[in-house]
Amino acid sequence: MNACFRRLSVGPLLVAATLTISSTMHAFAAEKEVITFAASPFSSARGPQLQDWVKKFNDSQENIEVTPIAIPFASFANTMFTQMGGKGGPDLVRFDLYDFYPAVAANLIMPIDGIIEDEASLRPVDKYLKVDGKRYGIAFEISNYALIYNKALLKDGKVPTNFAEFIASAKAASGDGVYGFAYRATMAESGGFWQDVCNFVYGFGGRWSDDSGKLTLNSPEVVAGIAAYKQVYDLDVTPKGADAATFRRMFSQGKVAMEIDNSAVMASLMVKGPDLPIEVARSPFPTDAQGFVLSPITVNANTKHKEAALAFLKWMMLPESQRALETAYGGSSFVATPVAYTEEELAKRPWLKVYDSDKAVSIPQLVSGHEIKTPEIQRIVLEQVVKVLQTDLDPQAAMDEAQKMAEGRVLPK
Repeated sequence: MNACFRRLSVGPLLVAATLTISSTMHAFAAEKEVITFAASPFSSARGPQLQDWVKKFNDSQENIEVTPIAIPFASFANTMFTQMGGKGGPDLVRFDLYDFYPAVAANLIMPIDGIIEDEASLRPVDKYLKVDGKRYGIAFEISNYALIYNKALLKDGKVPTNFAEFIASAKAASGDGVYGFAYRATMAESGGFWQDVCNFVYGFGGRWSDDSGKLTLNSPEVVAGIAAYKQVYDLDVTPKGADAATFRRMFSQGKVAMEIDNSAVMASLMVKGPDLPIEVARSPFPTDAQGFVLSPITVNANTKHKEAALAFLKWMMLPESQRALETAYGGSSFVATPVAYTEEELAKRPWLKVYDSDKAVSIPQLVSGHEIKTPEIQRIVLEQVVKVLQTDLDPQAAMDEAQKMAEGRVLPK
């Protein structure tokens, strides 16, 4: 009983000591300046790794702490524009390039010039994060496009190196429930449809506008890309009407031989179909140019913690932080500066070299000079492409109409 009493009598002292320590720790934590960082990948399968990466910053700091905020991709842009437009929102925001330019135009994010000491070390795509000579973002995630193929489904295992070979390979691989190629071709998936069309158009040398910003929707090169899209559609080598989730699943099941997709999809396919002989090569078009996904990290113009937010960005740009971030992506994306891969990393993910080699020829899936108007122009173009695919409308006539409609409806008089 005495022993029991002694144990019970010590209890209040332990509780008091615990409360004292807890109060001290709480006071220490309260001294830290807490900032928030919203990004849709925090809610994805990569979320835990990316949040661990943020923790590396927090562990290195005495005065600042970053709190990750996970918001699903589908609602992310609307949530951010609503909150930031109301003078609120997170301190740091990872936007996709599609929403980055409207955010700049609406003065929702602030210029962040002068925080990168060696801008020459950045990847070439960094140039798209400056508007009117001012920097508004830093690349947080970059995914390039290339040809993903199942070697076992291609004749003699040979990857096509030009468009004629690609057509032949797609035809030869099709049959018995297997499709030679897959892409999007419906307005129900207009965002992905646009990405796929961009890759064909860019690969055939086309651009949606010239260096002066003049629309070139009906240029010979753009028309050639649309005609090639139509040629593939007419071959019956694709699972027509299938959305991306469906045909990517089919690919992982060995039912699709080829698709042109980004590095994040490749990483996912290797997880879903680890035993498939999946490899990557440059897209089989006349030129190497392809679209890419660029997602910059930005600073909310409403933030009350500007210096703390900039401190995080400066830490992010340290070589060890860049490597840790790219490692967190697991081979699905690249970061602002080139990261040297180890032999072990390349052995595990040999496709990294192919995707990384496209960095100098990556072009945004936007209409240059009319980034904010891209959604309207995109819809006009895709509606004409659907007519080409489904009604045999001549590609030149379709794009002439797209040019006329865009000039009349979208551009200022």
